[in-house]
Amino acid sequence: MKTIDVPEGKKIYFSSDNHLGAPTKDLSFPREKKFVAWLDNIKEDAAAIFLLGDLFDFWFEYKTVVPKGFTRTLGKLAEITDSGIPVYYFVGNHDLWMNGYFEEELNIPVYHQPQSFLLNGKSFLIGHGDGLGPGDKGYKRMKKVFTNPVSKWLYNWLHPDFGVKLAQYLSVKNKMISGDEDIKFLGEENEWLVQYCRRKLEQQHYDYFVFGHRHLPLEIPLNEKSTYVNLGDWISYYTYGEFDGASLSLKKYEPSEG
Repeated sequence: MKTIDVPEGKKIYFSSDNHLGAPTKDLSFPREKKFVAWLDNIKEDAAAIFLLGDLFDFWFEYKTVVPKGFTRTLGKLAEITDSGIPVYYFVGNHDLWMNGYFEEELNIPVYHQPQSFLLNGKSFLIGHGDGLGPGDKGYKRMKKVFTNPVSKWLYNWLHPDFGVKLAQYLSVKNKMISGDEDIKFLGEENEWLVQYCRRKLEQQHYDYFVFGHRHLPLEIPLNEKSTYVNLGDWISYYTYGEFDGASLSLKKYEPSEG
């Protein structure tokens, strides 16, 4: 379990589901500028930043090529890590084909599974959230195909102009890939991530479970000492998590904040 201390006056920030590039480059651009403004704002007091996946609506790392665009976001992340602020990335269902670019170019560790962190003495389980808990069997089967080394090897042989365009089309049109079939609160008994968290609590205590994927800002007490937090998204809500060293809360970014 990685430990991070939060110095006095500093905070740890969490964000998820920006889906940059969707539904089109032009429509995504204002959202990207808003996200970059948020990064620029929080770098003043950030002890660490966690990005919980689907930063891009599609991302695939060929051996010598990455998808075109997102220059402002990547440049700002490079500026932040160069300044000494650690950034941690968890792949989502739209950018699960990461393979070294963030580590090599941005000095950002990338995780493909939920990870445990001890933040200022509070225990966190952090991840994107796709494919966890009961149900969603169709997506789970599809994810096994997408993450299979043979599938990745075959896709790598597609010319990037065709491969990226195909993936962008499917990420918007295929609800199983996009994960936005049920962007409404289903009730605690039907929220797979809530059920997943409760099962994890039977094995080990966590003060906070922090996930994305659902595109809904949620704060749900699991018991007297544990809380499930979903970060929402940067499409409809522009919400993020802020941990001040003692407690985690959801906040909404407004340009007037910075």
